[in-house]
Amino acid sequence: MMRRAIGYLWASPNTLAAVAIGLLLCGRFRWVQGVIEIDGPWVRQTLNRLPIQPRAMTVGHVVFGTDLAALTVTRAHERVHVRQYERWGPAFIPVYLGWSLWLQLRGRDGYRENPFEVEAYAVDTPGPSMPDAADAESDRRWS
Repeated sequence: MMRRAIGYLWASPNTLAAVAIGLLLCGRFRWVQGVIEIDGPWVRQTLNRLPIQPRAMTVGHVVFGTDLAALTVTRAHERVHVRQYERWGPAFIPVYLGWSLWLQLRGRDGYRENPFEVEAYAVDTPGPSMPDAADAESDRRWS
C-alpha cells in the first residue's frame, strides 16, 4: 500500500499536467483501475496530430485515448507505461525522449525500439490493432 502511494506521489507532476491538458481539451474523464482515462473529440484530434498518431498515450496516471474502444484495447500496454511513470517519476519524459532521439540518430526506430515501448508491447497480443511479431520484426531497422 505504501509503495503504491509513493508511486502516485512520484508520478504526480506528470499526472497533474495531464489532468490540466485533459480539462483544456474538454475530455471525458473516467477512473479505471486506479488510472484516469480521458477521451473526446479534441483529445482524438490532438493525438492524431502527433507524429506517430497513437490510439492512446500515457502521462503519469492519466491515459489519453482517441475513444473508449482505443482505451479498452490499449489498456494493458498503457498500464505498463503507468508503472514506468511510477518508477521514473518526473524523469520519465526526458529519458523516454532521450532514448528515442539516440535510436533515431543511430538510424533505428525511435518508437518501436525504445526500451519503454519494448516493455509495453511485450504485454500485447497480436490482433487487429497491432501488427504481429513477424511484421514488427520486419519493420525494425538495424544499423
